[in-house]
Amino acid sequence: MAAVSHKTSTRESCILREKLLDVRGGLLGLHKSLILAEQVTYERINGRIESTGQLLQLVLNDPWFTWLHPISQLVISIDDLLENELDLSPVEVEHFLIEVRSLIRPSEEGDGFKRSYYEALQRDPDVIFSHVAVKKLLTKAAAESSRLLA
Repeated sequence: MAAVSHKTSTRESCILREKLLDVRGGLLGLHKSLILAEQVTYERINGRIESTGQLLQLVLNDPWFTWLHPISQLVISIDDLLENELDLSPVEVEHFLIEVRSLIRPSEEGDGFKRSYYEALQRDPDVIFSHVAVKKLLTKAAAESSRLLA
């Protein structure tokens, strides 16, 4: 009986890399929508943010924006995988798809990211559009990953 290899062909790895890049792009779009939604709320309470540099510093350091860090961390993890792995496996990609799906699951009763994400979805249509875009990319990527696992 022949051993089963979990290695993917270069062609399959390129397909997986493309799908992961698509999901990464969707996450970046969602992240931007969330930052802008939080900026509006922050400015209502604390006054106008004067520059993009000030906004960046707030996103990185102000507790108001801390709840957004899990998306940032996930994008960084995807970047690390894409940079360090020449041949991606469907299992590796599926791991990240599961992580993204889990992260963008809002919860009215939850806390931390899930609760704040739920609230952002309730108050900003751009966040909803970005959320739907990521969900579509996840569905498409999962179908491709499943096909390669079969």
